Amino acid sequence: MRILGIDPGIAIVGFGFIDKQGHKLVPVQYGSIQTQAGTEDALRLKQVYEATVQLIEKYKPDAVAIEKLFFNRNVTTALTVGQARGVLMLAAVQQGLPIAEYTPLQVKQAIVGYGKAEKKQVQEMVKMFLHLSAVPKPDDVADALAVAICHAHSSGLQQKLNGAYKR
Repeated sequence: MRILGIDPGIAIVGFGFIDKQGHKLVPVQYGSIQTQAGTEDALRLKQVYEATVQLIEKYKPDAVAIEKLFFNRNVTTALTVGQARGVLMLAAVQQGLPIAEYTPLQVKQAIVGYGKAEKKQVQEMVKMFLHLSAVPKPDDVADALAVAICHAHSSGLQQKLNGAYKR
């Protein structure tokens, strides 16, 4: 199963493709989509959308996992991140992909085992889970990989639960 993890944003979108092979997680590709500050938001959203479609078409994931919006004090940032999430989800849905959403707390819980873990702890666990030589940069990339790993861990449990309810 190939999973695309996404850390949404308008300036930087972190993405990470991983393959789940049994209990093994293998990194496929990861990086970021970056847009230029000062560019009109509509244009930036278009760039995020088009880049995401290209990535999906190239790496052909089976599922997309995206971080849920964490509302902070900066309303403007929350709104633009929400808009970016919308175009990212649209790109996935138009490609026929299922989307799973995870809160930052759920991601930290799945990666570190503690929902209030520090960012550095999450990054180190991403490095360990994927056998990487260094923590991916910028932070948004490590966050995206964490979301993908969270889904890899959660999807198996979800499938088992769905099977149990069908009996």
